[in-house]
Amino acid sequence: MKLFNREESLPMNTALEEAMIYQRLRPEQIEQKEMERVFARLFSSEDGKKALAYLQVMTFQRALGPSSSDTELRYLEGQRAMVGTILRLIDRGRQG
Repeated sequence: MKLFNREESLPMNTALEEAMIYQRLRPEQIEQKEMERVFARLFSSEDGKKALAYLQVMTFQRALGPSSSDTELRYLEGQRAMVGTILRLIDRGRQG
């Protein structure tokens, strides 16, 4: 028994569809300079500054103990890399 015909898509309510707006964007069509300006604007508000400070504390000012697994270390390093990327985008966006 088939759950869905090939022609049918998964059922999705309108609210969920609207929440998934990022799917409508085509990241490969957005220029790097534009994204840098977007990040600079996004994190220039007071709320943005607070969010960024929180991310920095949760990643750069956190140390794992000697009994941490390889998986935990890699996960934290991935978080640090992402925050570092955000900081670089903000920096470049502010410089123009």
